[in-house]
Amino acid sequence: MEKDMSYEAVMGRNFEIMRKAVGMDYSRFESKGIGFDYEKMMEETGYTLEEIKRIQAETGVGNTPIYELRNLTKLARNFAPKGKGARIFLKDEAVNPSGSFKDRRAATSCYHAKRLGYKGVIAATSGNYGSAVASQAAMRGLKCIVVQECYDSKGVGQPEIIEKARKCEAHGAEVVQLTVGPELFYTFLVLLEETGYFNASLYTPFAIAGVETLGYEIAMQFREREGRDPDVVIVTNAGGGNLTGTARGLIKAGAKETKVIGASVNLTGLHMASDIQFNKKSFTTGHTGFGIPFTTWPDRSDVPRSAARPLRYMDRYVTVNQGSVFYMTEALAQLEGLERGPAGNTSLAAAFKIAQELDEDQIIVVQETEYTGAGKHLNAQLTFAKENGIDIIIGDPREEIPGKNIILPKDPGYISVEEVDLNRTRRSYIRNCIKHYNVDKVSEEDLSFLCQDTKSHEVFVKSVLDELGIKY
Repeated sequence: MEKDMSYEAVMGRNFEIMRKAVGMDYSRFESKGIGFDYEKMMEETGYTLEEIKRIQAETGVGNTPIYELRNLTKLARNFAPKGKGARIFLKDEAVNPSGSFKDRRAATSCYHAKRLGYKGVIAATSGNYGSAVASQAAMRGLKCIVVQECYDSKGVGQPEIIEKARKCEAHGAEVVQLTVGPELFYTFLVLLEETGYFNASLYTPFAIAGVETLGYEIAMQFREREGRDPDVVIVTNAGGGNLTGTARGLIKAGAKETKVIGASVNLTGLHMASDIQFNKKSFTTGHTGFGIPFTTWPDRSDVPRSAARPLRYMDRYVTVNQGSVFYMTEALAQLEGLERGPAGNTSLAAAFKIAQELDEDQIIVVQETEYTGAGKHLNAQLTFAKENGIDIIIGDPREEIPGKNIILPKDPGYISVEEVDLNRTRRSYIRNCIKHYNVDKVSEEDLSFLCQDTKSHEVFVKSVLDELGIKY
């Protein structure tokens, strides 16, 4: 008898498909209420940090260099109060095989897929992860399919996504390109079921454990170079895996005093699933359209429980405007001789401003870079924006309206950050937990989980539960 391949039927088989495609029974970690055993799930990878470092080294991933951005530090100090202006450093992840930190995630996932006997891997992503999975799959002798949300209903695709498709195909992957909408996850599930391939998701424990080596390296490199841990590490935040893995790696290295700050491009007002607004944005990742939803509800991902849980590790969350990121992209190239793509430059724009708050002897690290070129270049992005009716203006970035204009700062002094209210974000997360699990009473176990998952205290969590009328 043929399987029912209707949308409703396939979505109804979601957990079954995922269990076969990840080789992990997520029900083993669940409690009876809201919480689950996060650390037990992470341990399910079966790999120690040292083993993951070895796995990544086999395919040339990791041990990337750190540069001190002396000229940008000097420039930041020109706009800082006397005695302020921390030293800015950059971890150059663009030198990984496919050009981004996501090789770390893909290396672990592809190794595990090969070890379990899967013939191929599938990833649903419009970002750098697709090319990372394609690259690592090629090295491991695995087939690879990448599913992309690429076009609007008129068949117009963003140059950055099209460039990433080219790179995936260059590594031998089959790329399935879709229009924006709900068919992405459906198509992904159908392909997993039909092929029997491994789900190389961004959000499995294997993927997040792969990023832990990045945080660990940062701590080790700074101890060797500067004799101490960095004061601040800034991470571009989208789905939360980058921040989660980096923070966990820092903790495993013992760098528990290092503050972890998330940074996203402010795309407030644009709906990522809107056909009309899809091409009104100039960033395909690292923006609030992913950063906020995934922070307030991480389990919206393509696995039953996401291993990317940024609220657990985030000390501060800021946004920057699109124009400032483009500005810093060019500043990095012209002042430091490093031409890199926009994702890492999101955290660089934030670092440039936040460095001005810190003392001169403090250290702030921009945690990643990515490759650039073709559709990922700022000129291609700005040209595409103009073609879509976006005004390109030189002025005050705080006046930028996403979807209407991109404002490049008049000078570096205009670069600013906007604070995301973390307590408000925590409230949204707790509210989503209550709504999703439809509970009217929270157990002690769930209360402890909510404290851990929001990096907050019991008094705060109870105050939110009181507001929601939930017993505990």
